[in-house]
Amino acid sequence: MPTDMRNRNTPAIVMQGITKKFPGGVTANDVVDFELRVGEIHGLLGENGAGKTTLMNILYGLYQPDGGTIQVFGRSAAFRSPADAIRLGIGMVHQHFKLVSDMTVTENVVLGLRSRRGVLTDIASAATRISTLAEKHGLQVDPKAQIWQLAVGQRQRVEILKALYRDAKILILDEPTSVLAPSEVKDFFKSLRGLRESGISIVLITHKLDEVMDVTDRVTVLRKGRKVATQPTSSVNQEKLAHMMIDEAIPPVADKAKTAPREVVLQVANLRVIDDRGIEALKGVSLEIRKGEILGIAGVSGNGQRELVEALVGLREPASGSMAVASTDITGKTPRSIIDLGVAYVPENRTEDASIADFRLDENLILKDFDRAPICGMLTSSIPTLLNTKEITSRAEKAISQFGIRATGISAKARSLSGGNLQRLILARELSGSPILIVVSQPTRGLDVAATEYVRSILIQQRNRGAAVLLVDEDLGELITLSDRIAVMYKGEIVGVLRPEQFSSDEIGLLMTGAKKLASGA
Repeated sequence: MPTDMRNRNTPAIVMQGITKKFPGGVTANDVVDFELRVGEIHGLLGENGAGKTTLMNILYGLYQPDGGTIQVFGRSAAFRSPADAIRLGIGMVHQHFKLVSDMTVTENVVLGLRSRRGVLTDIASAATRISTLAEKHGLQVDPKAQIWQLAVGQRQRVEILKALYRDAKILILDEPTSVLAPSEVKDFFKSLRGLRESGISIVLITHKLDEVMDVTDRVTVLRKGRKVATQPTSSVNQEKLAHMMIDEAIPPVADKAKTAPREVVLQVANLRVIDDRGIEALKGVSLEIRKGEILGIAGVSGNGQRELVEALVGLREPASGSMAVASTDITGKTPRSIIDLGVAYVPENRTEDASIADFRLDENLILKDFDRAPICGMLTSSIPTLLNTKEITSRAEKAISQFGIRATGISAKARSLSGGNLQRLILARELSGSPILIVVSQPTRGLDVAATEYVRSILIQQRNRGAAVLLVDEDLGELITLSDRIAVMYKGEIVGVLRPEQFSSDEIGLLMTGAKKLASGA
């Protein structure tokens, strides 16, 4: 533990010369130095693959370094597992929470801890201590509530309370705001500042430059496994940080062309959908999207967005209601028949739902039409024969060039691509044939600055050429930038449809959390 928690210049963590290599010759961390001071919020920035998560996984004991040293509060440390890190006062809150939904807050917090009462746990005493910690740090949550009853923001508080309950003096937070509404982000940052004032040291891993500028004291930038710089946040701006992250010009987002109202491409009426738990996830949703328009769907995760997307692309059959694309009913239709109407789909999970990791790039590019001419020859109108390798190669080479996919060639496996390049590959496949409707979910999640701006430009270009775009996104800033209209979802309903230029992010955030409701009229 620190000798003087009041001295804010005291190093809490000193990592020197950290090197980590993975099989295949990949060097994730290349002699990296990192310092975290007592009572500071330190931003950790870098592109995908820059090594920031690996560095923090080493600090938390998930990985062991191949070289370098670590000091915790002035003492040398070596971590064989997270248990070693926890004993030294280090806690980590992962982007995907590690909670048991059918257990209470208290049960989750004490899970895995030894009790002074042997096999029995003093739940009442634990709940009292949790309440005290929650009150002290502005992390209010009911210790008796079950996890499934809590909103996403409250679940995040539980994860932080788990670490504080174990006497963590150092918190590593991995993309903590990605699941929060704007109003929740403000409250969350208020809690972080309170933790900082109490002497807690915080590492904030984020790709959102505005958040770095808002809440951090210092920022460290990694690029290609090496540290570029550590600077006081007050001495940098977003443009400088972006340049340090990618060391190249960031492509500007394409301008949205002015468009007049045009014909309806997608029409959804009174749609009701049941989720995997047998609960009604969509409760009579109605909306429409016109040609040359981006309709954004805003909402905190888990309010029916996923079920809406799955129904639209044929992956989930509606309980009732109707859906039509270009006046053709698609209610209950198969994904294949919906694709044939000119619908493209870019899923949220690009590695599991949108690509096959062990397939080559050219193979991934033909997943939608491998059984259609000219990709394959046709014995009859319905019986495909051999694949046309010349056509496949030509298409793949064109796609790699047109979408700027960085790869060793068309024979490279999809798993070898970075997140940004994999998203480019998926867009290349889905946008071939000029679809009339593009359904896209979380298109820039986990991408670096340059890849994010590229994806945004592509969506605007598709909108400008006349496609209708349904954009499901938890990044409210991105929704406001890209959308012509925004439909806000809360508990399976659309609680407002608005034009982003007429509302502030705070007002949209109130709609997202159910604190406000507008007439829909989509």
